[in-house]
Amino acid sequence: MAKNLLIVESPAKSRTLKRFLGKGFDVQATVGHIIDLPKSKLGVDTEDGFKIDYELIKGKGGVIKKLKAAAKKSETIYLAPDPDREGEAIAWHVAEQLKNSKNIVRVTFNEITKTAVKKALENTREIDINLVNAQQARRVLDRLVG
Repeated sequence: MAKNLLIVESPAKSRTLKRFLGKGFDVQATVGHIIDLPKSKLGVDTEDGFKIDYELIKGKGGVIKKLKAAAKKSETIYLAPDPDREGEAIAWHVAEQLKNSKNIVRVTFNEITKTAVKKALENTREIDINLVNAQQARRVLDRLVG
């Protein structure tokens, strides 16, 4: 049983990482965003401080179920989506879905090499809420302005 869960965005990236992380890690992919504004309505309450109404993206229920099952078997969950505001938002949304899990940390790396990934795993951090807020602001503006 893997003691650690590493969550990335891309299935291709997860396959590469599995090869050099070994049996101590389960590597899963979100395949991009898992949560977004609804397609059928605005999803932003302009009367209530621009409160955002997120929903699970259609077809992502299986991904969430798989992540939750893997998280239950893991001691540490490393959130490793891309190191940008979109990746930070994905990490935040995944953390929200796994909020009952213990020891969730954020890691970032700019290259997929053993050295870079090892360094990232040694330098964990919390999710940067400022980057999450930046992504949310951009997403809301995209929805409101087009």
